[in-house]
Amino acid sequence: MTVKQTRYVIIGASAAGMSAATAIRESGSCGDITVLSMEQEMPYFRPMIPFLISGKKSETEMSLTGNGPFKEAKIQIRTGTRVTSVDTDNKTVTIGNSNSIPYDRLLIASGSNPFIPAEIKKMSAEGVYSLRTLGDAKKIAVRSSKTRRAIMLGGGLLNLKAAFALLEHGLKVSLIVYSGQVLSQLMEPDDAKLIRNALNRAGLEIITGCDIENILVDNDGVKGILLSNGKELEGEMLLIGKGVSPNVDFLDKSNISIDRGIVTDEYTAANIKDVYAAGDVALSLDSLTGKKTVSGLWTNAVEMGRCAGFNMAGKQTRYCGVAGILNATRMADVSFVSMGIVHSKGSGYETHITETEKAFRKLVFSSDGKQLVGAVFIGDIERAGLYRYLILEKRNIEKIKKQIINHQLHYGHFLQ
Repeated sequence: MTVKQTRYVIIGASAAGMSAATAIRESGSCGDITVLSMEQEMPYFRPMIPFLISGKKSETEMSLTGNGPFKEAKIQIRTGTRVTSVDTDNKTVTIGNSNSIPYDRLLIASGSNPFIPAEIKKMSAEGVYSLRTLGDAKKIAVRSSKTRRAIMLGGGLLNLKAAFALLEHGLKVSLIVYSGQVLSQLMEPDDAKLIRNALNRAGLEIITGCDIENILVDNDGVKGILLSNGKELEGEMLLIGKGVSPNVDFLDKSNISIDRGIVTDEYTAANIKDVYAAGDVALSLDSLTGKKTVSGLWTNAVEMGRCAGFNMAGKQTRYCGVAGILNATRMADVSFVSMGIVHSKGSGYETHITETEKAFRKLVFSSDGKQLVGAVFIGDIERAGLYRYLILEKRNIEKIKKQIINHQLHYGHFLQ
C-alpha cells in the first residue's frame, strides 16, 4: 500500500519561507516541499543587498541555500513564479493566469511590498527604484555608473544603508525626510543626535521638513524631483524607502483573516485549517507590549518560519512572539543597538538617559520599575547583549537596578 506524501507549498523564498522548509525536513517529514518565489534569483540574504550596490558582496556570496540554518536538501524552489490567488476550499494555489498547485499544508511567507505614496507618479521612469529585492540592487548598481547624485526618500535603516553604499561609489546623496528624523522606528528624535552628526560627517545631505511633489524626467530617465516647498533637486537616481506593506493582495478571495497582516495564533496558524503565515506578512504577538504587530526583522522571520515549519509537519511548536525592536548595526562610524520599547515619552515608562559627546544610552523600565523593557545604545554598545537578555526574559531587576542604570551590569548578576 502506497502512503500518500504530504504536499507542502510555501509562498515566499526568503527568511521565513526557507526556514520553514528546512524545519519540515528536520522534523523527519519526507513530503514534497515546493517553495514559490516571484523573484528571478535563488534565495539570498536580503539584509546584504546594500553590499551588492557598494561592491562589497557578490551575488554568489549572498546565497541563502546551503548556508547557516538553510542547509536541508530536497526542497523544490520555483523562481519567477507569481502567486495570483489561493483557494482554501479546494486547497490550491494559482500561479500566473490559470495554472494551479494543490497543497495539503500551506505557508504564506510572501513578505512585504514597498509603500509608494499615491501622489508619486512616473514610478516606471528609468532610474526610479525601491530597494527591496536583489533585482532592485542590480539595477541600482548599474545605474550608479552614470549617476552624479542620488536622491533618497525616507530615513529608514535600509535606505540609510543604501545611501552609504552609493556614497562609497563616489556619488553625492541627498536624503529627504519629511518628519525631520532618521531611524524614527528605532529611536526618538533626541536619541538620534549622535547618529545624525555621523551622517553629516560622512557627507550625506539630509533635507527635512518637506516631501516629494513630483518626479522630473527626460529622455535618460529621472533628472530630479520637485519638493513640496517648491524647490527642485537634481539627481539621476531616486530611491523610495517610505515603509512597506504586507504582500496580501492575492488573498482577496481566500477567506484568510487579514488585519494589517495575516492574523496568526501562537502556533503561526491562520484562521483557515492547514494554512500558516510567517515573516513580515504575518500579524503576531509582541511579547513586550502584548499587542499584535507585524515585524520586519530578519531574525524574527527566521524564528517564526521555523515554528511554522515544525507545526506544518505535525510537531506542535509554540511561537513566543516577536520582541519588539531588536536592531544592531553600524551607521557611518557609529555603532548602535535599539531593542524593545524605545518610544517612551508620555507613555508612563520610567526612563534613564546617560549622554556624553561620544556615547548615548537610554534605558526604559516598566511603569513599576521592576522590569527593563527597552534600551538604546549609541557609540558604546559594550555589554548590550546582557541588557537584551534581561528584556527578553522579562526578569525582575529590582535587586540589580542600580547596576543596570550605572552600566555596571555583568554576568555575575545573572547568578544571583
